[in-house]
Amino acid sequence: MSGIRQQIESGVWLTAERIRVYSVIVLAVAVLATAVWVALADGAIDRNGKPLGTDFSNVYAAGTLVWQGKAADAYDPPLQHAAEIAVFGGRDVPFYGWHYPPFFLVIAALVATVPYLWGLVLWQLASFIAYCAATRAILPRRETLLVASAFPAVFVNIGHGHNGFLTTALLGGALLQLHRRPWVAGVLIGLIAYKPQFGVLIPLALMAGGYWRTMAGAALTVMVLIAISTMMFGTSIWQAFADSTAFTRDVVLEQGGTGWPKIQSVFSAMRMWGADVSFAYVAQGMLALGVALGLIWLWRSDAAFALKASALAIGSLLATPYVLDYDLVVLAIAIAWFARHGLTHGFRDGEISVLTLGWIMPLLARSLAGAIHLPLGLMTMIAFYAIVIRRAVLDRRALRHHDTLAAA
Repeated sequence: MSGIRQQIESGVWLTAERIRVYSVIVLAVAVLATAVWVALADGAIDRNGKPLGTDFSNVYAAGTLVWQGKAADAYDPPLQHAAEIAVFGGRDVPFYGWHYPPFFLVIAALVATVPYLWGLVLWQLASFIAYCAATRAILPRRETLLVASAFPAVFVNIGHGHNGFLTTALLGGALLQLHRRPWVAGVLIGLIAYKPQFGVLIPLALMAGGYWRTMAGAALTVMVLIAISTMMFGTSIWQAFADSTAFTRDVVLEQGGTGWPKIQSVFSAMRMWGADVSFAYVAQGMLALGVALGLIWLWRSDAAFALKASALAIGSLLATPYVLDYDLVVLAIAIAWFARHGLTHGFRDGEISVLTLGWIMPLLARSLAGAIHLPLGLMTMIAFYAIVIRRAVLDRRALRHHDTLAAA
């Protein structure tokens, strides 16, 4: 037993060959499952009566409403659902709500210029390429693309036709450009405003680190996005968006319309365990506060930037009550940055095993939460965040010890 514990702590069990083999196995199984899923579909509808790419149907339907001059209808659930049904020739598909700010309607309109399945493929392929480019740039090693492609969150995202690749590419690109091109980093961060729940902690980190030009670039980008969408759709679109947030909050989040196992936050875990809404919000607020304080300390410190970037990616997921399992694609950034630091400076006890758990967790998170109410996704992210903070503390302590010895 002590030998197994030692292997887990040291991480020696995870050899380069095992990384390749495990990645190939997961990738092959996922590709085969996806192929079977598509082959058994009736056109664009799978065997369960859901659209291929499920949530992508709300993006495509919103895009069709834009072309019909009815953009604001996307924020009205019955009208949005009617548009989704129309996309599939009147077939009664499940409702997938449109919860995005008005400027994301531009993307919706673009994908709706081609038939549904083509729009789904082009959307996923283009954003996947951007995701791969960001992770490869963070960790420029031969095996990076294989490991990143086999990351189980990739296939959760593809199954939902969602935007996890885009969010990851934007945040990963911003962190890569932060020192060399701070204004470009600001633009990329500003574009993340299409999912505003993930931008809560980013300004705190930027302020703590003194990245004022990046903050200015992000603010200007958001203002430009608001101006363009207002010119395209009129001021009333913002009222429609504001009105729709009540449905998103009350039905999708607080009542668990999406399903507690899919939501990977402490809020969802509390609700899944029977807590009332107020208690769940308090728990979420306490976790967000703790994560924010850790990030402020870290980004103000002289810790390695790779650790700061990794913590920000994890913290962005932990801080929001509304984080779905397809959003876990963002963990690829955290894993890549932390692996980059460890490969350069060596890994400490437990780090490799926690990285491995973070990689495989999206494959298991929803099923375990649904079967035994175990929020593996939340628990893994908290452990990962704690490991990053611990590494920063230990690195600083080792550096001070080295300086003391050098001075003596």
